[in-house]
Amino acid sequence: MIYIGIDVAKDKHDCIIISSDGEIIRNSFTIKNNLEGFTNLLQSIPDVPKNEIRVGLEATGHYSLNIMNFILEHQLPLIVLNPLQTNLFRKAHTLRKSKTDKIDARLIVFMMQSGNFKPHSNVSYHLSELKSLTRHKSRFKKTLAKYRISLCRILDIMFPELEEIVYSINQKSTYAMLKEFPSKDALASAHLTRLTNILRKSSRGKYGVEKALLIRTTAASSIGTDSRAISFELTQTLSMIELYNLEIKKIEREIKLIMDELCSPILSVPGISYGLGSIILAEIGDISRFDTSSKLLAFAGLEPSTYQSGKFNGTEMKMVKRGSSYLRWALLEAARLIAIKDTTFRAYYLKKKAEGKHHNVATSHVAKKLIRVLHHLLTTNTVYVPQV
Repeated sequence: MIYIGIDVAKDKHDCIIISSDGEIIRNSFTIKNNLEGFTNLLQSIPDVPKNEIRVGLEATGHYSLNIMNFILEHQLPLIVLNPLQTNLFRKAHTLRKSKTDKIDARLIVFMMQSGNFKPHSNVSYHLSELKSLTRHKSRFKKTLAKYRISLCRILDIMFPELEEIVYSINQKSTYAMLKEFPSKDALASAHLTRLTNILRKSSRGKYGVEKALLIRTTAASSIGTDSRAISFELTQTLSMIELYNLEIKKIEREIKLIMDELCSPILSVPGISYGLGSIILAEIGDISRFDTSSKLLAFAGLEPSTYQSGKFNGTEMKMVKRGSSYLRWALLEAARLIAIKDTTFRAYYLKKKAEGKHHNVATSHVAKKLIRVLHHLLTTNTVYVPQV
């Protein structure tokens, strides 16, 4: 067996090639992160059957994506290691505090030789696209949240009383009103009919002349500060919120198209729609990687930690929270919803609450039960059937 260890970086990758007998076929060498470097790696591999080759590297986010695709395109068995595993392996094999890219490449080879790792499966095109889109959406939503917080800050300076007289600062009617009247004085001097029409149209009739009059009167007596700079910042912030909302809707349409093509049984589960379903599917990837639901539970970081020493057994241990944070969030959110919409899961949630568990703890138990169900649905490709 030929083992190839690759330590991935942004601009270059450090490699080493060792046989199963410990013979160094090619000592530590560096390849560039380009086609020439990848080709150099390919040419350095001995001429042996591909099933006698193992290529290993750490999962390092987007830095490892291109070389992973190159290896899979050439049908070489690829093993992707968890950085947490390699870090623990390094600590277990040396007391010295030394870490270099060349050492890490050799360490990856030693790990492959000593462990029983499954080759990385090239997930379907749809799941790969889904993961890219769901994470892209998540980054956009985080940025959108910052702009919404910024809007609240601006209004605390300009018109602090507004929060008390509208349902929410972050609603369409408030956005439309502030876009047209971006200052306290502009609101105080607004034409009542114009203000009323904007509020009525953007709130679908929920706000009328009474609300418009209240806003105008309150603005006239507000303690807020009028400033050209603040008004300018408000206008730009509203524009960015509008832009991000629009772009997120575009992403959601793309996600829906892929989900419809996948036709996954996960959408048959109450509380799991395109949003949560796409995140769960994208983060799980190839379900065949997980022989049991307990492995999927560990991947999501929802399993409880354990501590036992001598006669002592730790109780009430916390969740490990390792693995995919995206998957963990989606599963907990799905657990909250299914506990509302499904009678079986609702009864299970109430049972845990009756045992004296906190709401969040009871929800985590529901999430564990949900993982067992999802593992079964995805491995057997069957739809969810509610129990009566």
